[in-house]
Amino acid sequence: MTTRTRTTAAAIAVAAAVTGTALLGLSGTASAAATSASHGTLTVSNGTKYVLIGGHRVNFGVTVRDLAWSPNGAKAAFIDGSGNLDIANPDGSHRVVVAKNPGNQNWSHPTWQVTAKDSQTGIPAKDNLIFAARDKGVSRLKYISDKAVHGTPKTLSLNGDPGPGGAIPQTGNVWPNVGGHYGSSVYANVDTGAVYIRDDYTRQQGGKLTQGSEPALSPNDEEVVFVRSVAGHDHVLVEDFMHGNRVKDLTPHATTDYTEPAWSPDGKTLAVRTPSGTVTLPANGTGHPTKVTSTVGLAAYRP
Repeated sequence: MTTRTRTTAAAIAVAAAVTGTALLGLSGTASAAATSASHGTLTVSNGTKYVLIGGHRVNFGVTVRDLAWSPNGAKAAFIDGSGNLDIANPDGSHRVVVAKNPGNQNWSHPTWQVTAKDSQTGIPAKDNLIFAARDKGVSRLKYISDKAVHGTPKTLSLNGDPGPGGAIPQTGNVWPNVGGHYGSSVYANVDTGAVYIRDDYTRQQGGKLTQGSEPALSPNDEEVVFVRSVAGHDHVLVEDFMHGNRVKDLTPHATTDYTEPAWSPDGKTLAVRTPSGTVTLPANGTGHPTKVTSTVGLAAYRP
């Protein structure tokens, strides 16, 4: 595993919306618990035109898959029913096709890379969407400006220190997720079964972090949460790669599969998918999973 030596800036302060209401399943069934924190509004997309946002069904008018929120919560990015990359307002209005799928490709898991210009390092501002694109069975990470309309994505460069894990793989990369002040991203590789980091702060350098899948980078850019199979079930684990690569299993007593973790904006809570719905759990490993909705889908937090 690779440990970065630079010191990160403080986590981005994100305004949070208090939901305070019980979440409802997209079928209309009541959830087992209510949201209670002021660390963002929990949302769930499940491949239909309806998105669960703070306990309410919102009709986006098109199929919504793999929804992700912009850092300020003003826009949602997702893959529509035609496989295109779209953005829209939180109520589904003003939908724009940022990139049109050329056909026969599978696009998935867009993530926002929005950063300010760093005058000290000369790193320019970024307003990108990064996603995975599988073409003829080969998956690569792509990026495009979030201001584009029917634009053409480019392949994301992946450089870095090969380290003990060998060269940085250029194909087989999936599930990108951006976090932190510098627009760093983590992603998984289906061929190596490992999680990697791409660090824009050090001129697009990166390397292998740990074995796992479905990673998400913490808001303070110091931890990565990921999924790993343990004793017959998928567990959610977190690695602190800025302080000795410490790894903690957040679901050590799992009797079901926990997958697709997502950080709250304040970094204190994770929302996780299970076969029977969505649960939340403390990111520091001090508590147990709590079911918050019977809706099964990809969870995300709207800041």
